Amino acid sequence: MADRLIVFVCTGNICRSPMAEYLFRTHIVSRPDFRVCSAGVMAGYGTPASRYAVKAMNELGVDISPHRSQPVTRDLVEDAELLVVMTRGHHDILLANYPQAAGKIALLKSFDPNSTDEDVMDPIGLSLDVYRYVRDDIAGALWGLDRHLQEDE
Repeated sequence: MADRLIVFVCTGNICRSPMAEYLFRTHIVSRPDFRVCSAGVMAGYGTPASRYAVKAMNELGVDISPHRSQPVTRDLVEDAELLVVMTRGHHDILLANYPQAAGKIALLKSFDPNSTDEDVMDPIGLSLDVYRYVRDDIAGALWGLDRHLQEDE
């Protein structure tokens, strides 16, 4: 039974956070103590992942086409062990709406020791090449997140 929830958070939950969610699942597939999902600070329910997000992920053999957006909710925040946000702005929105969660909100890029930028750029409306760049940027930070979680065990 999975008892540790990791929630990836972006704006609309159709690009960055679903890419992070599905990529992270590939890292933790053998770790049944984790559940992973994603949500957006301005998301509605049921929107599929963006076309280029699906294409960029398919190039890695990861199918995110089943993804449907959902907003950040109080239940998700309360259930999460860690809320991994894509930008400082997402961090600030979560902190303003859920101050009790301050200790479990982290910037994804904070787990990448090679990163010089704290935010994952938003690819919405941009080219497939930008989505590839964002996908790879996310992937680099996910390795550090995985190491962080292993150290906490």
